Amino acid sequence: MRLNESIIISAPPKLVWGYLADPSNYLHFMSGVTRWEVAGEQRSGLGARYRMLIRVGSAEIGGLIEMVEWKEGLDMAWSSVTGVDQRGRWRLREIPDGRTKVEFRFAYGVAGSGIPGWIAELFAAPQLGRHLRRTLQQLKRQVEHEQLRAEAAARQRERAAAS
Repeated sequence: MRLNESIIISAPPKLVWGYLADPSNYLHFMSGVTRWEVAGEQRSGLGARYRMLIRVGSAEIGGLIEMVEWKEGLDMAWSSVTGVDQRGRWRLREIPDGRTKVEFRFAYGVAGSGIPGWIAELFAAPQLGRHLRRTLQQLKRQVEHEQLRAEAAARQRERAAAS
């Protein structure tokens, strides 16, 4: 099953990327995610691994994922190593007025499980779709809040320097 959602964030891509590239932020904005832990020495970038679980109904599903694509400031993608077969992708594109279009793609499946797996995928799709939409809304809120804080701090520094 493949899901795809997007949102416009009123912040430059560099700020959005900085937020997404930091694994310690994921539990703050990823809806339904109950675990996002660095698994290994590498915290981020191509090859970084994370133990990830997401709540679907009463179950927590997921496993070990690895970043398989990392184009600084543009795209990052992961694929499952163990656990439920999944792939995720963040795409960032600059749009006019210093804003960013963020696209979140998520694909998952229950490999080799036949009709029961297909039914499980269909059952999970509406809830996972809600998680994707809520994730993007929470990402927007967090990043725009960070931008407002940075702008306020810059104004405060300017006032202090002028005094």
